[in-house]
Amino acid sequence: MILLLDTHLLLWAVGDPGRLSREARSLLEDLENQLVFSVASLWEIAIKRGLGRTDFQVDPRLMRRGLTDNGYRELAITAEHALHVDSLPPIHKDPFDRMLVAQATVEGIALLTSDDVVARYAGPVRRL
Repeated sequence: MILLLDTHLLLWAVGDPGRLSREARSLLEDLENQLVFSVASLWEIAIKRGLGRTDFQVDPRLMRRGLTDNGYRELAITAEHALHVDSLPPIHKDPFDRMLVAQATVEGIALLTSDDVVARYAGPVRRL
């Protein structure tokens, strides 16, 4: 199964794995699953780190290198992804989360999230 991780799950997987649920850890450790991160997550981390958010203090360059070194696949943002955001219902206002939902929908892959609001989207969104 191809699994796109939302930004907080990525941050926890990299820096604080104890915050991951047992189900999340199981999915991430299953070698049958292909783990994917979005460029949108790196963008979000870079912006929020620059704003001084204490929950986004990881260096996105180091995070990217660590993720790719550990077998995660990078998902670029395409025009199709950007255009699909327009068709999403206004459940969540965060543009990064909306992009992740659009990417998962367009790509036909599961989006794993810890966010109750993101989990309200129909489609391939799974709350852990």
